[in-house]
Amino acid sequence: MIAYFDCFSGISGDMVLGAMVNLGVDCAWLESRLAEMPLTGFSLSAGVEGRHRIHGTRVKVLCHEDHPPHRNWADIREMIVASPYSPRVKGQALEAFGRIARAEGQVHHQDPETVHFHEVGGVDALVDVLGAFLAAERLGITEATASPIPLGHGFVKCAHGTLPVPAPATAAILSGVPVYGSGVEAELTTPTGAALVTTFCSHFGPLPSMKIQKTGFGVGGRDLPDRPNCLRLFLGEPDPGLSTDRVAVVETNLDDVPAEHLGFLMERLLAAGALDVLFLPAQMKKNRPGVLVQVLCAPGDRGEILQVLFSETPTLGIRWRETDRAVLPREPVTVDTPYGPIQAKRAALPLGGVRLYPEYESCRKAALAHGIPLREVYEAVARVNPG
Repeated sequence: MIAYFDCFSGISGDMVLGAMVNLGVDCAWLESRLAEMPLTGFSLSAGVEGRHRIHGTRVKVLCHEDHPPHRNWADIREMIVASPYSPRVKGQALEAFGRIARAEGQVHHQDPETVHFHEVGGVDALVDVLGAFLAAERLGITEATASPIPLGHGFVKCAHGTLPVPAPATAAILSGVPVYGSGVEAELTTPTGAALVTTFCSHFGPLPSMKIQKTGFGVGGRDLPDRPNCLRLFLGEPDPGLSTDRVAVVETNLDDVPAEHLGFLMERLLAAGALDVLFLPAQMKKNRPGVLVQVLCAPGDRGEILQVLFSETPTLGIRWRETDRAVLPREPVTVDTPYGPIQAKRAALPLGGVRLYPEYESCRKAALAHGIPLREVYEAVARVNPG
């Protein structure tokens, strides 16, 4: 089961819990599971509430202790490790709390292991984080993506005093994640919400290709003037035969580079992590023939690609954008041919069946070793049963 967090109004721990309860997780079951930690001094309530005529589930964590303990990251880690939950839930909870602890330590210049973080150690944060991962396991969620994250502005009061929005810890946790300003004077995304979404999700962008089965709404605690304060959570099955990922397209125009330099440029780009490099003919200003250099890479490799382009070409400007792509599931295989073993990729086709894609370098070596045309090696691979 895959999930998509549609964070059009930000994300917080209670909104995540609300969306999952709205999708069918029983609140009483969730409370009983959390009590196994053991975690006491709280109860959960869930009810239907509306925001801008959209109705969903509002989950509230009710703390029954006048002075709940202020636990630090070491305390939290010990509690999670000793808990009776599955390795997956434990691992996710440790990752999420670790993100918050490191961010708080960075902001306040203190050691995350020893400093008392009110937000990390609070009962409501423990319930939100552990409850979210327990609920996700209950729903069978194995993969998740999310929309870019909106951030509000203004100020928020917390245990550390009055802080600007987004809270410094939230901004630190969302480092490397696509975000945007919403113009809303409110805290749309909390540190707990940021830690949950960055732990659940490895990709951020549009709704992926999927068959939607359910949609849940988790309602936040305030009324916003221009949007429903809700988190929408899509639950469904991946589109059979297709998977999607996020790639960066980096490009620049060149009209003053010798042709022999382009081959070296391609080698450098591929060594820097480029997935593909294209040189496209272009007619540029002043009627100059030029080249459009287009590089496909993982978003995380974009920085290295930019460095190579700036150092190896005279360009003064580089464009980039991120986009989704659909890819076929594939696996590396070795097939036997009259010219020896050849490396190839075996891909599953969307409508059934498989196809072999020979690896050029392997075919090239076989062609040179046997003194035959390259196409004969490719034809030999095509005759192999791909199943």
